[in-house]
Amino acid sequence: MIPDCFRQDITSTVTVPGDGMSAAGSAAAKAVASVLRALGKGESLAVTPSGPFTAEVAGGAQWLMVQTAGSTGAPKTIRRSPASWIASFEVTRNHFGISADAPYAVLGALAHSLTLYATLEALHLGCDLAVLTGLRPRTQVAAMRDLRVQVLYATPTQLRLLVGSNSKPVESVRWIFSGGGKLDAQTRAQLHEVFPNAAVHEFFGATETSFMTIGDAATPAGSVGRAYPGVDLRVLDPQGAATNDVGEIWVKSPYLFDGYVDRASADTSWQDGYLSIGEMGQLDKAGNLTVLGRKNRMVTVADHNVFPEAIEAQLQFLPNVEKCVVLPVLDAKRGHRIVVIVQGPRDDVLAQNITETCRTALGTHATPRRIVFVDKLPLLGAGKPDLLQLAKMLEQPV
Repeated sequence: MIPDCFRQDITSTVTVPGDGMSAAGSAAAKAVASVLRALGKGESLAVTPSGPFTAEVAGGAQWLMVQTAGSTGAPKTIRRSPASWIASFEVTRNHFGISADAPYAVLGALAHSLTLYATLEALHLGCDLAVLTGLRPRTQVAAMRDLRVQVLYATPTQLRLLVGSNSKPVESVRWIFSGGGKLDAQTRAQLHEVFPNAAVHEFFGATETSFMTIGDAATPAGSVGRAYPGVDLRVLDPQGAATNDVGEIWVKSPYLFDGYVDRASADTSWQDGYLSIGEMGQLDKAGNLTVLGRKNRMVTVADHNVFPEAIEAQLQFLPNVEKCVVLPVLDAKRGHRIVVIVQGPRDDVLAQNITETCRTALGTHATPRRIVFVDKLPLLGAGKPDLLQLAKMLEQPV
């Protein structure tokens, strides 16, 4: 294995069943060809919303350049070394015991970092790969069964679609890695009906950090698990001291990014080899991390700290809530008041349910004072809500 370069002698068989069946499938086939071509030549790889392409970098070194999602502004491009992902590929091999005879499957576009990561991991480990982009969930499940897939990387949304497809069980799948959002308890339980032999691992991370934590069936509800192998995780108070209360999450590991290509981020800080991307959380005595939200979205309501993401997490699985976003609005007396924006037609019963859920689960300070229904939430290219556009809709700053 070459430590500073992704594997060039690709031995995997890559299958794209959706090629020719849909525009997404054809785009996935072209993206796979581009990735294989770049890896075969040892070239750098840049990934944009339109897909991956090779890029020339001064000095001849191989780099990987991926865009962040960024919900409050333009996406930023990060640069990372192959070694930073190869290190976690080896964790997959050694810690989870996944070898070259375990076929992989991915469900999304290669422009998304989770799909790209899983693709490069499969190719590096020599595993066969099924790129199931653009297929209906029921067809994706059938393809996994036919191809004897053992390893699946997917987002919680993709997994919810799979378990709702009324498909026959796939007994070959042994490992499911879920990232890019919180996996709810109901979907986790339903996964074992479709994939009865699979161990489900939910991980937390970011484009800049890669893996930070990973959980399993024993992880406490609401937590994202304990530190991923090789990760040193700290939660610090504003004075920089370790705390058991809510604080800023700092991480040190071999998986961190090298830097930003185009512009810096005010939320990103380095200190003594540790990186913070502005996430706030809390560690329990067993080392399980609960993530509360971004520091730049935290607000005060009547002198209580409120995290909009924590409210969104409570609401996203309520019946009839298709999509929702929580925004704070300035309030002269209370500091801020909470507004919930829900995608869909006005529903007074749902609005009451939202109010009662927030009051019961999070307290009065996190209870919305206003609930707004919109036909469609504005989204950024990565699929995340456009908070700036939503704030303009409310005529208030984010």
